[in-house]
Amino acid sequence: MRFTSLVVELIRARPRLVVVIVVLCQAMLWLGVAMVLYRSPPGELATSLAFGREYQVGTDLGPPLSFWLADIAYRAAGNHLFGVYLLSVLCSALTLWGVYLLARAIVGGQQAVLAVLLTMTITAFGVPTLEFGPDVLARPLWALLLLHSWQILGLGRRNAWFAWSIEAGLLLLTTSAAIGLLLLIAGFVVSTVQGRRVLRSFDPLFALLVVLVLALPYLIFVLRADSVGLPALPPLAELAVRARHWLTLGGGLLLAISAVLLLVLLDANWPGRSETDAPIIYRPPVPPLGRDFVYCFAIAPAVAGSLISGLFGLPTVLGGPAVTLMMVGLAMVVASGDLIYLRRQRLLRAVWAAAIAAPAILVAGSAVVLPWAGDGEVVTAMPARDIARFFVDSFERRTNQRLQAVAGDPQLASLISLGRRRAHLFLDAAPQRTPWLTAAKFAESGGIVVWRASDTAGTPPPEVISRFPGLVPEVPRSFDWLVNGRQPLLRVGWAIVRPKGP
Repeated sequence: MRFTSLVVELIRARPRLVVVIVVLCQAMLWLGVAMVLYRSPPGELATSLAFGREYQVGTDLGPPLSFWLADIAYRAAGNHLFGVYLLSVLCSALTLWGVYLLARAIVGGQQAVLAVLLTMTITAFGVPTLEFGPDVLARPLWALLLLHSWQILGLGRRNAWFAWSIEAGLLLLTTSAAIGLLLLIAGFVVSTVQGRRVLRSFDPLFALLVVLVLALPYLIFVLRADSVGLPALPPLAELAVRARHWLTLGGGLLLAISAVLLLVLLDANWPGRSETDAPIIYRPPVPPLGRDFVYCFAIAPAVAGSLISGLFGLPTVLGGPAVTLMMVGLAMVVASGDLIYLRRQRLLRAVWAAAIAAPAILVAGSAVVLPWAGDGEVVTAMPARDIARFFVDSFERRTNQRLQAVAGDPQLASLISLGRRRAHLFLDAAPQRTPWLTAAKFAESGGIVVWRASDTAGTPPPEVISRFPGLVPEVPRSFDWLVNGRQPLLRVGWAIVRPKGP
């Protein structure tokens, strides 16, 4: 008698339920990690919130939509980062749901579950999920854009044009890579017979009009900022360095999908192994257009994004690893054939669970182990709320006025700007990045200047003194880390710039 596990039976009978369960479990996992281990926002999230607070149409960080949504979520949660973390995991969950709907339309519901399970093991859907920003918001928009693109091309649904146009416009307001992603879709459409047939109607013209209306404010900002055009090409002498950088980026993408490749390899039919006892996940035949669609958007974004980033020396793959690798899991499922045998089920479940849990365990281990292993700082271990509360209250007690702005060390200043009443962030070392404040306005409204104190007297660094002459430092304030370990306390030097006028 053949034994089939409960998981396989659920995949066959209730594929949507399986997707909902695993996606919610992953969302709860990362939400729990953030609430337990993160005392300050990861990466550049604090700076993103400071920029979003100003509701600028555009900044040097790129299109504004993700920063606006981050600020709205932060305010809706009572000025707590829980709102932003919740928004981040919702974006991740919506992305995986979009992948499921697209996969179901191409390979059927049962194999669509396998595509989602493989996609979840990509490392870009782990820790980076909590750092809400353009790359995180672009994920669900790109997934839904691909879904409605397939509905238009492969299923002939004209009513999908409206949703497609809304998603394309929002993507342009989210990431600078949107133009390249839309060009990939346009290239695929033009290269296929069905796509050229679709373009003969008036629907694409109406969709283009909606996209232009949505993206018009940011396009006007870009034109006024005179930032249209690609960066300058590197000189010939640097091409070898850029080529190595491209290979490094490509290697990073391969490392990100290593768990996907391992799972496919473990499920392969090794010589001498029988298939009679392996349960089968069946799908209807995939049309040639669907196969080309999946392979194109599994390969082209990663190759084009890494090539452009390597050529122009960008630190990460254009569009973000999660966007460029989103279709890899579905591509593996399509390439596996109409019948997928689930061999070595226990081993597959163990490897999949380890791939999902390993990033969270690594984050927890880093927060506990690194402070004892050396002097390296864990950014998320800084007591953000304590820092903001102390400096906001100190300014109000000293001046009897509300704290309007904070400057100095960008990392510390951005954390203080998240405090009660949300002070403006002023990047005094690069004032053009914060056009809502100038040095003259900062001197008039007053504020706090902070820096990393290197001694017990709190002597300001020379560059801070040059930008704020006459600064009188206060006694430095020390703060505990999440885990102090062997590293010294966080000592913050500070000074008050008193407001002018009544």
